[in-house]
Amino acid sequence: MAATRTSGDLRLAGLTKEFDTFTAVHPMDLVIPEGSFFALLGPSGCGKTTTLRMVAGLEQPTAGRIHIGDTEITDTKAHQRNVNTVFQSYALFPHMNVLENVEFGLRRRGDKNATVKAKEALELVQLGEVAKKKPAQLSGGMQQRVALARAVVNRPDVLLLDEPLGALDLKLRRQMQIELKRIQQEVGLTFIHVTHDQEEAMTMADTIAVMNAGRIEQLGDPATLYEHPASTFVANFLGQSNLLKVTVTGPARNGEVPVTAYDTALTVAADHVPGDAKEVWLGVRPEKLRMGEHGGPNRLHGTVSDVSFTGVATQYLVRMPWGKELTVVQQNDGSGRARPGEDVTISWAAEHGFALDAAQAADAGVEEEG
Repeated sequence: MAATRTSGDLRLAGLTKEFDTFTAVHPMDLVIPEGSFFALLGPSGCGKTTTLRMVAGLEQPTAGRIHIGDTEITDTKAHQRNVNTVFQSYALFPHMNVLENVEFGLRRRGDKNATVKAKEALELVQLGEVAKKKPAQLSGGMQQRVALARAVVNRPDVLLLDEPLGALDLKLRRQMQIELKRIQQEVGLTFIHVTHDQEEAMTMADTIAVMNAGRIEQLGDPATLYEHPASTFVANFLGQSNLLKVTVTGPARNGEVPVTAYDTALTVAADHVPGDAKEVWLGVRPEKLRMGEHGGPNRLHGTVSDVSFTGVATQYLVRMPWGKELTVVQQNDGSGRARPGEDVTISWAAEHGFALDAAQAADAGVEEEG
């Protein structure tokens, strides 16, 4: 039986997955707009792959429903859903050439234009010239693009990408991120990308759902998640954050709330402070901090404890008088670098800080080495 073609937004309503000893996905309500590039981002074990497998029909939900447009597919068998998956392993047929691999699904459905469509798909992924080669003759990046062409040629309602770039080296992975985004924009299909790589999600996705322990911590576009994280988990998992525990010392004035940290008066934008909180984590991204007396009105004094040159920028660790080290990233613009042991002033503008409830753990979302 051929896959049922539908169209519209992908909707998950109360979608849940329980195993014998734990709940992998707590009741989840989510709408993924048709034609969007959506990412499920989170650490290993957060439930993102289980969610993907339920959409693919490879895992049966414990509860909840899945719709594409007006069509419910919760109980539809995997091969009857018009949903395709691209995995980290390319799963190409080694005895077939590239064109035959891409044609395969179309020929099984009896599509008389299989060869024409397969050639168009190979041109889309810029591999038309290798159509007659076997997969073993191609690089890893080329094989991944063949796998993508094979999935896209079927024009699925939803294309699922399960850590598709994980096996590629860093330079090739970055090239493929741009390629995937270009291809999605050209074909206009709904892409759902599962990854633990923050940069990958932010580079490609229109919208990201950050998952933690089977739940969505925050949903939004990359810039909003980065600039205005809703929790310490999101602040730490999506890039680096400097978190200072501060006490709110008065009401908002001129759009700013006064706070103190270790007897130092600071301010934070009023619309960044949650409710009537008295103690908050004041967060500032490393690249928002400035070294020297110029910069914003918020100022702290410390000593440079480490300097790391990374090419386009230099990363500093600056130790505060109370012992905490703050991370500062400065563009290498020719203005010179501070040295370890040097006393420096770091500053930032009030609007560049965000505030989170101090009841949350400061190290939530920090990835452990290894």
